[in-house]
Amino acid sequence: MDPPHSEQQFRARSLSDAGLAQFLKRQDWPPSKLQLRDLYAVALYFSPDLDVARAHLRTAQAAIVTASTRPNPSLAIGGGYTNAPESPVVFYFTPSMILETGGKRVLRTLAAAKLAEAARVEVDATEWRVFSRIRAAWINYAMALRSVDVLNDEIAARNEAIAILNKRLAVGEIGRPEVETARAGLIAVQVEARAAATAVGEAEANLAAATGLPALPAVDTATLPETLADLPMAGVQTAGLLHRADVRRSLLEYAAEEAALQLEIAKQRPDIQLSPGYNFDEGHHKITFGPGFEIPVFNRNKGPIAEAEARRLEAEARFNALQAEAIGEMEAALARYKGARTELNDADRTLAAIGKSRLAAMQRAVDAGEEDRLSLANLKVENAVAARARLEAERRLQGAFGALDDAVQQPLEPGTPLPDVMSKVPAPTTTPETKK
Repeated sequence: MDPPHSEQQFRARSLSDAGLAQFLKRQDWPPSKLQLRDLYAVALYFSPDLDVARAHLRTAQAAIVTASTRPNPSLAIGGGYTNAPESPVVFYFTPSMILETGGKRVLRTLAAAKLAEAARVEVDATEWRVFSRIRAAWINYAMALRSVDVLNDEIAARNEAIAILNKRLAVGEIGRPEVETARAGLIAVQVEARAAATAVGEAEANLAAATGLPALPAVDTATLPETLADLPMAGVQTAGLLHRADVRRSLLEYAAEEAALQLEIAKQRPDIQLSPGYNFDEGHHKITFGPGFEIPVFNRNKGPIAEAEARRLEAEARFNALQAEAIGEMEAALARYKGARTELNDADRTLAAIGKSRLAAMQRAVDAGEEDRLSLANLKVENAVAARARLEAERRLQGAFGALDDAVQQPLEPGTPLPDVMSKVPAPTTTPETKK
């Protein structure tokens, strides 16, 4: 995989600098192992979704130029011949200029600017979706690798216990059902281990696809993302509603519809057309003055105003529905995260109750002849089962934390639990009040 040719080229393809800093500072390209932020930066560079979002942003920005353009003046020139005895020449010269009234050009520009800002926010939303996909695929890959190791440890512990049971069966100390029960448990774990090995390949392919690479290079999965111990519900809701790209985009779309409504109201004021003219006809010089304008007698633009008002109400309804959906999503994500945190704490306590110290104490007891080897093997199995339960709790916690990130659309890192988002809130737009 070739790196971008320059930092400027990389930045030209991505509007987010925060996630690229570590990648741009790398001197050892290609790195021996890619970390999560490296994969994110690579995905931003190769993402076709971001290319589409940026293209839409350029189109929306070009619409501002169209909306802010003044109408061009026009000019009519003509001449002819007549048989009048005073002069055989006829000539006229008529310029024309339209003067827009009611601030129509300002309102058109405002509506286009709000839509362009909404398109820029959609680029941010697309970048977040790229990051979310990368994080989820990376977590699945890291957890799949850990699952294989944990299950292999459990298989080794169960094999050790079964070997002891077989020796006891051979001398008649135990019955065959006890051995068969242990073998059934081993077979179940072996099946899970084979499924986990298959999941590693699938997770690797999914991570490569999310990154946009044909094959996944070496990835550093040693350290999982840190999670927060606790989060206040009110703080999460406030940060999410102020920072979520879809909420901000919906608010900007409402502002654009409001400007469009004000524009239709302003069209009730007719534009003025200035058409001074000069005519040379039959030897006479004729100069005319006077404005021209539409007389709003039969049509007061009520239809377009009603349509624009309905679109504004529709945008308002969409915003309210999206806001309620966002609040529900954040509440569910936070409840899921708190539950997963409790499960992980319980799993940690269970694993600590067995722990290395208890295993070491059991080993000393076996060496001293106070305990048999089967008790030690069973304790190893118990420890492996607890480690597997702890890994599943960690998987659920990481998934819940990712869902909470998605609900707020901001990485919630320890030390900065809630983002400072006030500067990113769209400023309220004031438009001239015009009566219908």
